[in-house]
Amino acid sequence: MAKVTSKLQLTVPKAIAEQYKIRPGDELDWLPAGETIRVVKRSRSASRRVDAATLQQRLGLFEQATARQEKRNAAFRKKHALGAEPSNRGWTREDLYGRGLPR
Repeated sequence: MAKVTSKLQLTVPKAIAEQYKIRPGDELDWLPAGETIRVVKRSRSASRRVDAATLQQRLGLFEQATARQEKRNAAFRKKHALGAEPSNRGWTREDLYGRGLPR
């Protein structure tokens, strides 16, 4: 009998894993079937096709995020270039030291 951990994980019993050739890294689909749950091992070829499409999408999103971050970095460098005037926040560092203390 398998128990659900606090992380909602299950251990596949060794006899079941050996019988159905379930190995570490294999993907299992959990399918509702009325009052029961079917666990189906996903085929490697289907898993690879999904992973390949997902990989291309993820790489595209990564490239977009990298471009956005580079744009932010360039704006920051331009704003904080050496010799630039410090921004006026309406307070000084010294003002912070006395804040919250009784006067």
